[in-house]
Amino acid sequence: MSSEPLLPELVDALLKSYRDDPRAHHINRRFLPSRAEIIELTRLLLDLMYPGYFGRQDLTDDNVAFYTGVTLSAVKEKLEEQIGLSLCYQRELSGNCCKDTEPGKVRCDARELTARFLRRLPELRAMLVEDVQAAYDGDPAATNLDEVILAYPGLFAISVYRIAHELAGLGVALMPRIMTEWAHAQTGADLHPGAKIGRSFFIDHATGVVVGETTTIGSHVKLYQGVTLGALSHPKGGDGRVIRGQKRHPTVESRVTIYANTTVLGGQTVVGEGSTIGGAVFLTYGIPPGSKVAVKPPELVLKPAPPEKSASPSAE
Repeated sequence: MSSEPLLPELVDALLKSYRDDPRAHHINRRFLPSRAEIIELTRLLLDLMYPGYFGRQDLTDDNVAFYTGVTLSAVKEKLEEQIGLSLCYQRELSGNCCKDTEPGKVRCDARELTARFLRRLPELRAMLVEDVQAAYDGDPAATNLDEVILAYPGLFAISVYRIAHELAGLGVALMPRIMTEWAHAQTGADLHPGAKIGRSFFIDHATGVVVGETTTIGSHVKLYQGVTLGALSHPKGGDGRVIRGQKRHPTVESRVTIYANTTVLGGQTVVGEGSTIGGAVFLTYGIPPGSKVAVKPPELVLKPAPPEKSASPSAE
């Protein structure tokens, strides 16, 4: 049976869907940053943070300056373009569209934000080197720093988070979230770019870790797989919609270790400095510095296997 008569009907049905529900389509709007370009930009930035690992691998003292300059130039160009699109996207979304007379102002703003971000790269790299060292020091299975950089999903998620967090701090829309959700898809670790995370941060195994938007984490903190630093509840306004911008996620002070599959919830929850929280804990209130929290071991029931029946003598 020919499919030709079906296609016009489907087109009409989809067009009606677009017209009837304005959500989840980007029609009659001009500005949107490119997800593909942002991911490529993130790859280039990781190459700058860890030269010789992810991009060109034959770097020497003779060629590293040239390679860094070329990579920085590509990063600058892509950043200016995507930040410019993000600025226009923000204005269009708020109803204050970027008019044809405004592109010069947008380009100027994008250049300024790009310059501010790029100036942060040396300090950003210094923080990431401390994260690499924290992973090596915190995991006896790590053989060297190369293994940590090339293979550890937790470090990958942290690296992308730190890049995205810098952009979020500059007020750039959408780009930071695209970056961290890309890393989330690669690693299973979900670190919101709005979270504040101190130095020497280590996520062991990484899979299933969630760090919410308003989380604050001190320095020298170690999380294991499956840890959630989440919201206890989502307060709603009179219109029934979630109130945004409030402190919803916990504060974890410095030198805290949280073991696997533990959940810590609530904007008023503070895990005191130097504390250790064992595995599978569910915590919704603050604990003082130096605390040790654990769940009582469950009662195990062991049923021994029944004895094997002796074989019946065979009939002769």
